[in-house]
Amino acid sequence: MAQPLVKKDDDRDDEAEYSPFLGIEKGAVLQEARVFNDPQLDARRCSQVITKLLYLLNQGETFTKVEATEVFFAVTKLFQSRDLGLRRMVYLIIKELSPSADEVIIVTSSLMKDMNSKTDMYRANAIRVLCRITDGTLLTQIERYLKQAIVDKNPVVASAALVSGIHLLQTNPEIVKRWSNEVQEAVQSRAALVQFHALALLHQSIHTDTRWLKTLQIRQNDRLAVSKLVTSLTRGNVRSPLAQCLLIRYTSQVIRESGNNTQSGDRPFYDFLESCLRHKSEMVIFESARAITELNGVTSRELTPAITVLQLFLSSSKPVLRFAAVRTLNKVAMTHPMAVTNCNIDMESLISDQNRSIATLAITTLLKTGNESSVDRLMKQITNFMSDIADEFKIVVVEAIRSLCLKFPLKYRSLMNFLSNILREEGGFEYKKAIVDSIVILIRDIPDAKESGLLHLCEFIEDCEFTYLSTQILHFLGVEGPKTSDPSKYIRYIYNRVHLENATVRASAVSTLAKFGAAVDELKPRIFVLLRRCLFDSDDEVRDRATLYLNTLGGDGSVVETDKDVKDFLFGSFDIPLVNLETSLKNYEPSEEAFDINSVPREVKSQPLAEKKAAGKKPTGLGAPPSGPPSTADAYERLLLSIPEFANFGKLFKSSEPVELTEAETEYAVNVVKHIFDRHVVFQYNCTNTIPEQLLEDVIVLVDASDAEEFSEVFSKPLRSLPYDSPGQTFVAFERPEGLPTAGKFSNILKFIVKEVDPTTGEAEDDGVEDEYQLEDLEVVTADYILKVGVSNFRSAWESMGPDCERVDEYGLGPRESLAEAVNVVINLLGMQPCEGTEVVPPNSRSHTCLLSGVFIGNVKVLVRLSFGLDGPKDVAMKLAVRSEDETVSDTIHEIVASG
Repeated sequence: MAQPLVKKDDDRDDEAEYSPFLGIEKGAVLQEARVFNDPQLDARRCSQVITKLLYLLNQGETFTKVEATEVFFAVTKLFQSRDLGLRRMVYLIIKELSPSADEVIIVTSSLMKDMNSKTDMYRANAIRVLCRITDGTLLTQIERYLKQAIVDKNPVVASAALVSGIHLLQTNPEIVKRWSNEVQEAVQSRAALVQFHALALLHQSIHTDTRWLKTLQIRQNDRLAVSKLVTSLTRGNVRSPLAQCLLIRYTSQVIRESGNNTQSGDRPFYDFLESCLRHKSEMVIFESARAITELNGVTSRELTPAITVLQLFLSSSKPVLRFAAVRTLNKVAMTHPMAVTNCNIDMESLISDQNRSIATLAITTLLKTGNESSVDRLMKQITNFMSDIADEFKIVVVEAIRSLCLKFPLKYRSLMNFLSNILREEGGFEYKKAIVDSIVILIRDIPDAKESGLLHLCEFIEDCEFTYLSTQILHFLGVEGPKTSDPSKYIRYIYNRVHLENATVRASAVSTLAKFGAAVDELKPRIFVLLRRCLFDSDDEVRDRATLYLNTLGGDGSVVETDKDVKDFLFGSFDIPLVNLETSLKNYEPSEEAFDINSVPREVKSQPLAEKKAAGKKPTGLGAPPSGPPSTADAYERLLLSIPEFANFGKLFKSSEPVELTEAETEYAVNVVKHIFDRHVVFQYNCTNTIPEQLLEDVIVLVDASDAEEFSEVFSKPLRSLPYDSPGQTFVAFERPEGLPTAGKFSNILKFIVKEVDPTTGEAEDDGVEDEYQLEDLEVVTADYILKVGVSNFRSAWESMGPDCERVDEYGLGPRESLAEAVNVVINLLGMQPCEGTEVVPPNSRSHTCLLSGVFIGNVKVLVRLSFGLDGPKDVAMKLAVRSEDETVSDTIHEIVASG
């Protein structure tokens, strides 16, 4: 009977389970190792036993000292065998056993004998083993042989010596650096691998200087040495393609470190990179093309020859070349899409490539570089292969389609239909989440896409297996659905969730129904009917939510709050950090007085108290208050209230993170915390004495406010005694104009009386000496008057605040290393809380939107929308939109950016 046809890989599963090492045990293998002691050695059997030992070692099996020693001595007896295969196994096992110094002596003579053998295979392997197991003392004895091996006529021996040198640089660099003449000679070798290894060793030996001599001059010399090495080799004749690739990488390094272009405008060594594009080796051609595309601030003129070469590789018969070319072009398309458009025709042919990775990269590149007229054609081609690729590639395609839709908003129908179709197909959570996120972004940014997009999401939750996605979509429906022309058509989809889903989704559906009832008066009676049905749900969370919303909306016959209060409750942002609320509720003691939510701290704290610990530096400040974000604010407030002079300053608005005023490893460690009140600023200087033989008394900080004219000092509280390693605080309070975010610069001098301490008795002398210690300057900036307070739904908070007090302007931030750096600089400048994870900039992005929120002093809420974009190679432009409850605060935010 004929056998049925099977795929090539159908029988692989059965074969994969079989392993020649299956069931190997260490004890049994050690017993087998006794074969090494036989008078008549069986080379085949010995090789098999060594193979098993190597397998055990590589699987992480540990040998005791006795076991390793016994195996090592037994293996040394195998040097008497003349079998080449067995000898190679002997070298391997000796290297893996890593014998101790005493044991190395026993095998050294045999290895040195092999180093001088006429058999090249013995010589090469003996060099590798000796360099691996010996220490510096023995290396000096065999250094002469290693130098000779580097310039040996046999390339295997020379490469072995050079690779050993690369490894020895980590432990004995001073020995390897004495081989420079031999290594320079090996760089001129005709053998490809020898030239490659010699160049690697030469470059590595230069860089080792920076690890052993950490001075600025050495690092400058290092760059000059690398530059000199590259200059000499680019003019010479490097024959090996491997060495040429290495040289291209070193050249790229020199170009990066040389910084800006020369006065003539030309990059150093760019001509060399361009000349490598005409090399006969494909490896070298690709390496040089990739190096050119990765140059900082590369221009279109510099890119053109590299793009041309990569375009030729797209039609290569070799899959690896096609993959390398399309992956590189994909990266270039992120920053220079117009430069890649000439390759579009070639990349379209790759969409049907058998290698799905190549096809995915091709389609995503086309989506970045295509024009509006090609969108429909690309969508048809994508549909054909989406089912054949893995989820991680599908996510890349989805993100590319989202970018394309934002680029060509008029094409939203075809792109939205495509996203909705693939949303119904099989896929994992991350893939489905990427699609849902894309549809949500398109709905927010393209108003015409709202209704169709919401319907697609409604259809998806009918058969969604992921609770997280269902709840997120229901929340989004509750915010956007009531604003559509016909909100009633979404009610059916939402109420179906109450019947057909788990408790978490049912509770979310109840909240969404309530939002429709609050926003659309015509729907309110129908919503009341549905909510009353939810009162009989089996889950208490669902019942509680239904009861709450019926009471809030007036569905139970009670007197309802005003529409504004109801909408604020359902749609308003929850500006209290949940961890702060949780801590306050835990600390609340039941009494006749109800829990006041306004007493919960709004400030977001990343840690209880910043205890800046440099190496060898002691913690300063309040010590270690209990963990939990609000405990820092509470601890500061309790400390300040305990000082009568500060009691009439009012409620503490904000306490800054500690600012270091001394460097690490100094005799006195001082940092300062700025406490902001409505009309006052209190500087809390946290001091630590790090000298055991001294006691400091009457410690005070003299503050010079001549550069802060609007501040006037009103009180200072000295620290009576500061023993060794016992943190203490001294305070200085200033009055400032009310309602204004006053800024200023303060110089600080630590003044004290020093008393010597007897180390034996621990008692201080009676007489002391006055002394002072200069501290770093301290600045109070406008951002100190802004409290970090997050919002759960930025879009809703932004719309509810309205455009009345909105201020918008554009700024040039100048050249920056990356968009992420520019975003971080502005966030730190404003001192506000990033929302919805927008502080993270995706790699290779050319534009980004960051959302910030906070509360300005005087309890004025502020929201900021920052839109960043690259204007040229490195210049960053920014659009700043500010909304607040007070137009002067919006103007102040702009002033901070303009002056920063």
